[in-house]
Amino acid sequence: MPIATLVNRLVTHQLRIRTETAPQFVDLTDQVQQIVRESGIQHGQAVVFTRHTTAAIRINENEPELLRDFVAFLERVAPQAYPYFHNDFDVRTVNMTDDECANAHAHCRQLLMATSETIPIIDGELCLGTWQRIFLVELDHGRDRSVIVQVLGQ
Repeated sequence: MPIATLVNRLVTHQLRIRTETAPQFVDLTDQVQQIVRESGIQHGQAVVFTRHTTAAIRINENEPELLRDFVAFLERVAPQAYPYFHNDFDVRTVNMTDDECANAHAHCRQLLMATSETIPIIDGELCLGTWQRIFLVELDHGRDRSVIVQVLGQ
């Protein structure tokens, strides 16, 4: 079957999210599901993508103690206090901004995650498991974030 008959609609929406701290897990599931419903697409997929190198999109369970475990895991794997080369502003000369901060730990943590997730859509609903939720994961510090949601299908 030609692709043109499988995907005949594409809807793109941008979510603007204000994070407060890091690490922070922001549950986007309800917002993404609302975008899927409003798109009218019954069968296809939703792609959720962050445009940032110090934030991630992940699917996991929204259980408070598990989220605390995730935060502890990230600190063990990429400790904020480690002496990263990226944070040595006397040596580093590229990709610098006026408000540059020491955030190599956030980049290292993001390397373990992903910038996007793709979720199937069946009968107009996200095809998530019982406990699965879609998170924007803030890894740097509180700020405004952009998340792109693309819904495609028929």
